[in-house]
Amino acid sequence: MMILLPALIVFVVAWWLTDRLCSPRSYLSILAHPNDRTLHSMPTPQTGGLAIIGSVVIGLIAAASVFAIIQPSQVLLPKGVASGSLWIVISMLLIFVVSFIDDCVGLPAVLRLGVQAVSACIIIGGVGLTASSIPIPGGLNVPLGLAAVPVSALFLIWMANLYNFMDGMDGFSGGMTAIGFGFLAYFGWQVGSPVMLMIALFVAMSALGFLIHNFPPARIFMGDAGSITLGFLGGTLMLLGIRDKIFDLWVPVILFSPFIVDATVTLMRRALRLEKIWMAHRQHYYQRVVLSGWSHRRTVLAEYGVMILCGGLAVLYHHSTDKVRLIILAVWVGMFFLLGSLVGKLERKRKASCSLRDPIASGRNAEVPVQEPPRVAVKT
Repeated sequence: MMILLPALIVFVVAWWLTDRLCSPRSYLSILAHPNDRTLHSMPTPQTGGLAIIGSVVIGLIAAASVFAIIQPSQVLLPKGVASGSLWIVISMLLIFVVSFIDDCVGLPAVLRLGVQAVSACIIIGGVGLTASSIPIPGGLNVPLGLAAVPVSALFLIWMANLYNFMDGMDGFSGGMTAIGFGFLAYFGWQVGSPVMLMIALFVAMSALGFLIHNFPPARIFMGDAGSITLGFLGGTLMLLGIRDKIFDLWVPVILFSPFIVDATVTLMRRALRLEKIWMAHRQHYYQRVVLSGWSHRRTVLAEYGVMILCGGLAVLYHHSTDKVRLIILAVWVGMFFLLGSLVGKLERKRKASCSLRDPIASGRNAEVPVQEPPRVAVKT
């Protein structure tokens, strides 16, 4: 229960700092300017990541201070875990600093990916976090062997970038972060893992403080410094949970699947169509929903519902027998096929509605104005 006070401090600091960064008088007023590929019509600050990551660091310092005062004779964390947690914070801050500079002045993609690779090596080498096998319900494991290290590094880099790709709608990444890391905090609390509990809880609380100002219509964005750092940190906590047997691989995959599935499937579909996958686009499923006529608020609330449902499935999977786990995985896969078909149905309905208003299709000669679909912020 002593961790609740630092968590409350994190929330208040994130809310207050985000509010300050929203002000045009802020010394760190880095603006995202509107263009023909974005939704916002006014220059909007994109420094919310500073509030999120800054409040998490303040929370970790506050937690260590509270425990040192209340329980001075008790070591807060085991020596090995404390060392590992330090490497996690260092890698997080390294990615944050480079991403923040990129938000300010722009950096080459090669440099950004290189720093992400270095941070992944810190996590793998300094903390010893790797996914050594892929579990299959029924007691089977597919060992990765020598591929464990490169697969784990690619996983961390992909998590960092897919989180950035999905940060294209008001309130989306902030809300999904609060929900996803909140569930990770639950798993950390359940098994008594202080590193998992503290980091995940503080990230969830900081995201809530930020979300107050980011919910549609957003006054501020988290920027690459926020989204890339959160994605990398999420991947790190996934590997930590797998190594420490807090959960198996499928639990965090199911939990963050609204982000993982959308970004991965969209990338694969574009690659199969031989499109330039590094180019900006509006083909993510959440973008297609907005372009089909749903408002940002309605879309983001629906995404929250899917994230909570996936969190519930992850908890149920974690506490189930192998036989039930197979059923849960089948339901989970079926759910995304259903959601994908519903998005396609929305698009067909939108096209049919537009064709009815087309003067040629309706047999009229007068011009009929067709409402332009709303524009969506683009991530590649």
